[in-house]
Amino acid sequence: MTQPRDYQLFGAPFLPGLLGIEILEVGPQRVRAALAVRRELLAPNGFLHAGTVLTLADTCAGYGCVANLPEGTSGFTTIEIKSNHLGTALDGTIECVAVPAHVGRTTQVWDATVTHRENKGKTLALFRCTQMVLYPKS
Repeated sequence: MTQPRDYQLFGAPFLPGLLGIEILEVGPQRVRAALAVRRELLAPNGFLHAGTVLTLADTCAGYGCVANLPEGTSGFTTIEIKSNHLGTALDGTIECVAVPAHVGRTTQVWDATVTHRENKGKTLALFRCTQMVLYPKS
């Protein structure tokens, strides 16, 4: 997969597609995506559900991992997720940019920032994700 559209189609039948995540950019050094805030993505208290924000960030980190998988791998799995939520959005669009902190043969670590597009790019969450690179069993 080399184009954002490839990743859009890749995630369409799964949670990223169900939520409506729009993949804007995918490369080995940066992944960017957006998500329109709508009522179904809110928690019962009326604020943006933390799981919505986490899913957007985890999707960006995961697609970045895919873009960096070494040859001969069979995939990856997330082994740790850390998020700090600093704000919320009730409408508009949230965006995420993920960048690699470490890309190795057995693990990758990605940092992501989720912002609110209409609120001058206000930071809503900071995120770190560690993934284990998987190899076929021989």
